[in-house]
Amino acid sequence: MSVIFQVFSNMYQDSVSLMQISAKISQQAGIEQASVVMGTQTNLAQLADAGLGDGVKAGPNDLIIAVMGDEAACNGAITLARELLSSKPQESSNDGVFAPNLVSLDMALGRHPDINLALISVPGDYAAAEAIKALQLDMNVMLFSDNVSLTQEKQIKTLAREKNRLVMGPDCGTAIINGLPLGFANVVNRGAIGVVGASGTGVQEVTCRVDHLGAGISQALGTGGHDLHEDIGGISMQYGLEMLAGDPSTQVIVLISKPPARAVAERILEQASACGKPVVVNFLGADAASITRRGVFAAATLAQAADMAVALLNGNPAAAADNEPLSAKQCRDLPASRTDIRGVFAGGTFCYESQLICQQQGFSAASNTPVAGNQKLADLWKSTGHTLIDMGDDDFTRGKPHPMIDPTLRNQRIAAEISDPNTAVLLFDLVLGYGATSEPATQLLEILMQQPRENRPLLVAHVCGTEADPQQRSHQITALRQAGVLVAGCNAQAALWASQIARIQAEKKETK
Repeated sequence: MSVIFQVFSNMYQDSVSLMQISAKISQQAGIEQASVVMGTQTNLAQLADAGLGDGVKAGPNDLIIAVMGDEAACNGAITLARELLSSKPQESSNDGVFAPNLVSLDMALGRHPDINLALISVPGDYAAAEAIKALQLDMNVMLFSDNVSLTQEKQIKTLAREKNRLVMGPDCGTAIINGLPLGFANVVNRGAIGVVGASGTGVQEVTCRVDHLGAGISQALGTGGHDLHEDIGGISMQYGLEMLAGDPSTQVIVLISKPPARAVAERILEQASACGKPVVVNFLGADAASITRRGVFAAATLAQAADMAVALLNGNPAAAADNEPLSAKQCRDLPASRTDIRGVFAGGTFCYESQLICQQQGFSAASNTPVAGNQKLADLWKSTGHTLIDMGDDDFTRGKPHPMIDPTLRNQRIAAEISDPNTAVLLFDLVLGYGATSEPATQLLEILMQQPRENRPLLVAHVCGTEADPQQRSHQITALRQAGVLVAGCNAQAALWASQIARIQAEKKETK
């Protein structure tokens, strides 16, 4: 086994591009591990922890390619990575004259004076400074970068409020601005429903569901996961709500978040009530009575938030999310010894919502990201009892691509859960759209087919995406169903089905 690394001085690339290149070279035959990262202190430490380069000498502006595997394969992977890094076309002006690469926000604004949004994806140590530069240039900001402190986030968002600008992030992975998907987002219809969300996959679930129901999205604004923290105060959600309230093309508004600090929630809900447009709110796990007020409607799930928004838009009674029960005959051949729910998720909000639903159905689960009342998983690599895992959490992505980009680690965990004789039902998601792997079902199906259907647990999936996505939602669903997977219409329904299976198995065990 060889470890080879190469350092390129002063060669910056954004984190999404690097994750995609890491994923491609990781899939090469003979490669055990691969990582393409900038040489920040955090990344150097993560490379060392992964055995990919203890002692690498690099600075934060340097790019590192590190691979582990057969020596010939490693050399080939390094060559491929170099080709991918140099394959981006040079920008040219309209008259065909070469134009130099844009290397600063000032330079971009000088060439394109109408620019009013900067998407920032740099290491967290430098993200706050770049966001402040963009705001000083009167740009709105989408801050994809994470590892920005709450103190820095408050500083950035306070400046944004003073300058009457929007900051999406830090750690904002999803937005749709004027029909353009940014980050991990889906191709959806344009329409009259606006969304402000503190969750990337939560925004994806709602926007895709709206598209499925024949309506469309005016704007989808991310806030970053810490915006509704008491120290930040919901600055971005409040500003996003204000923007959508004043947008003539937006008729209904949806707000999405995990439960905010109480004082923050009250400010947002009072603003929503006074905004003059119907507002659907899904604060995951919050009591509906604490949300509902004049013009504000509480949704129990992400899917129901989309259903209610479309119903309000069309002037119909609020529709309920998919609630079709699973047939008991699906469990007929499942041994009574299989009793556990196991969930393996790429979407953190899907894991969170599934925990809440299973808990409401009487099944508390351990997790690396537990909801209130659930236990923290003692060993990240070993599931015991009911266990729902967020594979997109930092626990699993340090030095590795997110599972939506490279599902290898997620698929390995799925294989382990299928092989566990205690697993009654395996619950998982497939997230489609820009930034996600091109064929998310392909590698997974290879793993599923290794285990005969009669020897495996029931498999329940939810596919978050649309027909217009590069991966085509119906194509992925057909492939899963042909492999014997039960595909639910939304994440909430998938979690409910998993709970029903666990209840049937528990009753089997009691009557044996």
